[in-house]
Amino acid sequence: MRLMGSSTGTLVRLFLALIVLFACLAVYAMGALAADLTFPPLTGRVVDGAGILTADQRAALEAKLKAHEDKTSDQVVVATVPNLQGTTIEDYANRLFRDWKLGQAKTNNGALLLVAPSERKVRIEVGYGLEGALTDALSRVIIASAITPRFKTGDYYGGIDAGIDGMLGILSGDAQDWQRKPQVRADEVDPTQVALFVILFLVVLFVAWRMNRGGGPGGRSAGRGGGIVFLPGPGSGGWSGGFSDGGSSGGGFSGGGGSSGGGGASGDW
Repeated sequence: MRLMGSSTGTLVRLFLALIVLFACLAVYAMGALAADLTFPPLTGRVVDGAGILTADQRAALEAKLKAHEDKTSDQVVVATVPNLQGTTIEDYANRLFRDWKLGQAKTNNGALLLVAPSERKVRIEVGYGLEGALTDALSRVIIASAITPRFKTGDYYGGIDAGIDGMLGILSGDAQDWQRKPQVRADEVDPTQVALFVILFLVVLFVAWRMNRGGGPGGRSAGRGGGIVFLPGPGSGGWSGGFSDGGSSGGGFSGGGGSSGGGGASGDW
């Protein structure tokens, strides 16, 4: 019995050690990834970093978005990027939204339509204050029924324009047409989200294990911030010089201090 107990204790310690190792590597990898991400400056309501829109198309989208913002104060922005720099479109869109601070600070009424043509990914990222109107389900329907069918034919402007029409229509209070459209399957699980959940769970286990060991907040990792790296804000420099907004004429346009908690939906084509 004593031998069996000793073997069980060894296995438990080995299992915990593996969890700690995996958690540390995951946190380090996530921190390194965050440190490498760079974003274009917010130069207007349309930032065409991927160069998929013409000047006339950008101007038409800009005028539509400006008219909506002048009327409602909702700040809706379109962004296209050359690539996602190795991360998911959900992660990139949320970080870009926060760096640009879309929407007003008091109401968080911003929304972002992000297109990554090289990875064939698209996302609608919604600010906290608009989640009640532009829900995840409605965002998913817009992507599946208005955006990606046009993207599949190579009509990027048509997809973006239709997507913006859907977003602005819902934000203006006309959501009935979209609610009547066939519902998109929502039971498919994103493997990336599952992996992130597992990583978060393991990090929590690691922290609890350290606390039980009496490690506390100090120790060798404390001086390095636990391996977590924060992105610089828009005013701290470090923007990538490889991005271009394709001639978007923002003219001093900027975010209003809003934020997003990850609401919205993603799709591909």
